[in-house]
Amino acid sequence: MNDYKTEFEGKKALITGGSKGIGAATAQRLLDGGATVVVSARSPHEQTPTDAIFIQGDISTLEGATAIAQKALSRLGGLDILVNNVGTTTPKLPGIESITDQDWIDSLIINFMSVVRVTKPLLAALRQSGSGAIVNVSAGGLLPFHGFLAHYGAAKAALDSYTGSLARELPPAGVRVNLVTPGAIKTEGGDEGRKLLATGMGITVDQLFCGIPFVGSVQLKKWLKRLLF
Repeated sequence: MNDYKTEFEGKKALITGGSKGIGAATAQRLLDGGATVVVSARSPHEQTPTDAIFIQGDISTLEGATAIAQKALSRLGGLDILVNNVGTTTPKLPGIESITDQDWIDSLIINFMSVVRVTKPLLAALRQSGSGAIVNVSAGGLLPFHGFLAHYGAAKAALDSYTGSLARELPPAGVRVNLVTPGAIKTEGGDEGRKLLATGMGITVDQLFCGIPFVGSVQLKKWLKRLLF
């Protein structure tokens, strides 16, 4: 029996950075499965699912992240699924010596601290769900990046460790915690960053994607279901 349209029925979800790209696609998949979904971002985008509840906010500050969490709980009346998708970086060419002190701090804030700050006020609701799920989207934390992305990789390594700590503490309360580490994915918002990345590696953008296996939508749906149930 195909439960594609009902497998997330009754679930309440928040996706940070959900206005476009991976976040928007994840939001749409949850909506298609019957979930009620809140997406947060600094501004809506043409890719933002029309059936999602949009919350505008700046997750890079403690006040902004807390406000997003509180508004999401208010709109949803609880929470079953949290997808921490926010993340961004700018390659600093030609290499690690080009990364300023502020670059390191900014990367840690948006790629790591934003997750900590938005997750903390939501933990009680996720525990109360009895079948909660947290999915943190990471990349580059397991193996070091080239020097021009060291600030991004370091922040993601911190996120990976934090996710592991959550995964040790929360399962007894019925909350599953997973880390997703996608490779290079073609999204509109990442075009400029990929151009800089390819330049720093001395290759073309097409070569950057060469050899990366294609993952079909059916397999993605199966993976998402395994992460959230």
